[in-house]
Amino acid sequence: MFTGIVEEIGTVNKIKQGKSSAILEICAQTVLEDTKVGDSIAVNGICLTVTALCSGRFTADVMHETLNRSTLTSLISGSHVNLERAMPSNGRFGGHMVAGHIDGTGKIVCIQKDDTAIWFTIQAKPEIMRHIVEKGSVAIDGISLTVVGIGKDKFSISAIPHTVRQTVLHERKVGDFVNLETDIVGKYVETLLPSFFKKQTDSNITKDFLKKYGF
Repeated sequence: MFTGIVEEIGTVNKIKQGKSSAILEICAQTVLEDTKVGDSIAVNGICLTVTALCSGRFTADVMHETLNRSTLTSLISGSHVNLERAMPSNGRFGGHMVAGHIDGTGKIVCIQKDDTAIWFTIQAKPEIMRHIVEKGSVAIDGISLTVVGIGKDKFSISAIPHTVRQTVLHERKVGDFVNLETDIVGKYVETLLPSFFKKQTDSNITKDFLKKYGF
């Protein structure tokens, strides 16, 4: 589990492409403190397992499913990525619950300054948009952000200068694709509510029954 608070920007050192998978080697510093093989690190919002460590670098395997759903296929040697270690049990919960499981990608269609803030408008598919809620949370390339506007097929977030500078947002431009993870709570609610209401419908308790027994 992550919080969406990026700890540092890492640099892709090498990419080894397989038939339908890849191995990433990423240069970093902060996220390697106390990190062991087998630990999780979010790379642009994607939960990856550290498979090897050496001085100032770590390696992670990327599965076919992850490549299909994310922007990792666009990375090249020298690309910058957002990095965050998994949240410790005694850590601060500064962002929101981020699983590191990408729902899909979105396309930046507008970047606009608003005094000190910068608005990013992102176009996304219907299956992602149905989980986007105004004033709700969304993770964009692993960054915990608040939704400030919603359209039919797009939504907007407003980022403060600090967030833009400390993440890969400062490199993003119109036309770029980003990783998206919607609020995990909303997805669970959507899954559980239909079965809950079905149980209520199947119940033998009626208004007449309640009246008969004094309720």
